[in-house]
Amino acid sequence: MQWSDEAVILGSKAHGETSVILEVLTREHGRHLGIVRGGRSRRLMPSLQPGNLVEITWRARLESQLGTFHVEAGDLRGAGMFGSPAALYAFATLASHLRLLAEREPHPALYEALRIIGEHLCEPAVAAALVLRFELALLADLGFGLDLSSCAATGTRENLAFVSPRSGRAVSAEAGKPYSDRLFALPSFLVEREAPGLPDGPDIAAGFRLTGFFLSRHVHEPRGLELPEARERFFHLALTAS
Repeated sequence: MQWSDEAVILGSKAHGETSVILEVLTREHGRHLGIVRGGRSRRLMPSLQPGNLVEITWRARLESQLGTFHVEAGDLRGAGMFGSPAALYAFATLASHLRLLAEREPHPALYEALRIIGEHLCEPAVAAALVLRFELALLADLGFGLDLSSCAATGTRENLAFVSPRSGRAVSAEAGKPYSDRLFALPSFLVEREAPGLPDGPDIAAGFRLTGFFLSRHVHEPRGLELPEARERFFHLALTAS
């Protein structure tokens, strides 16, 4: 069994005296693990850092086996994160989210999103907006997508300002005003792809509460998990920088 693919490195752990088990998200083969022989050597370690873009070749005798990776270095983005705590926490948050996915199940949209976010991890305000959109996409891929296309009460697509915690559907400003204390605020940048400028602090904070609620309710709590601590640390830094 053999295939080759593009990948973003999510993490690694020691295996034996000289090797590592590498965890990657690939474009066509999903989240995948494999052994890198000699991965703890000085020659290979710089290429195996989290966040790096690489070319992976996986080989195994049987498809069910862990298998081995041959790694060719691409864009070594990981080194650029070391001087930015926000970037490190952001990537740790994304990696934690991606570990919720079943192994070897393709998620090409999430892979592309991860590649794009990787270009902006050292820009906290930009990264925060992209991470929140990533979380919405993750919810959708896991079967818990929010419906932010129209108002649940009136059907209008205009002036959407809230999200119902019960249904996960958008609510317009007019329809939601009497119940605003029971609804989540909906930041416009999560609805309007072409919204000008960067979201401000209140919008980032509103998005943090919104996606965190639905991730916790639908994904983490049923598995006996909590939201990653890195997520709160990242958004704290992003809000400080905004």
